[in-house]
Amino acid sequence: MTGTLTPSRLWKQMTAPQRLASARAFWADEEAVDDQIKAALLIAQQKKFRPKTVVGLDLDRKSKHLASLASLPDAIAGRVLILYHLADQRALMSRFLDALGIEHENGLIKEDSVKPDPAKLAPAAAALAGEFPAEDVRLYLTTLLCQDPETWDGLTEIVKGLGAPT
Repeated sequence: MTGTLTPSRLWKQMTAPQRLASARAFWADEEAVDDQIKAALLIAQQKKFRPKTVVGLDLDRKSKHLASLASLPDAIAGRVLILYHLADQRALMSRFLDALGIEHENGLIKEDSVKPDPAKLAPAAAALAGEFPAEDVRLYLTTLLCQDPETWDGLTEIVKGLGAPT
């Protein structure tokens, strides 16, 4: 991976189905209103729509417009990534945390200051890769690394080994 790992870069690396699913999760989340307004303004600006028009679109159309954007600001991309995993990747998240022996509730880590055992990271990632699509595993592990590089720094070489796009 070249350059700094950011949510915006991850957005650019996502597959079209991942982008669409993540955009759908983003627009469906009732707690993301501030970011949704920013996203609506961004879509309006790039697609030459009025912001009011974007806000009034149905979930599918808003999702398609957001998914079609080539880039997103880090704040929105970060929120989109988190909501995507919470909405569509709970099983993957749970399996990974189980393999690491980290307490969680349906994929959400219970304690704030958890540091995974570095010796368990590669086997846990390999187990995920055997059970879930490679692009989903790569995106999840890269998202962890991007969101909290200090905690998940042991994933750096593992993600490179998964062939993450640069």
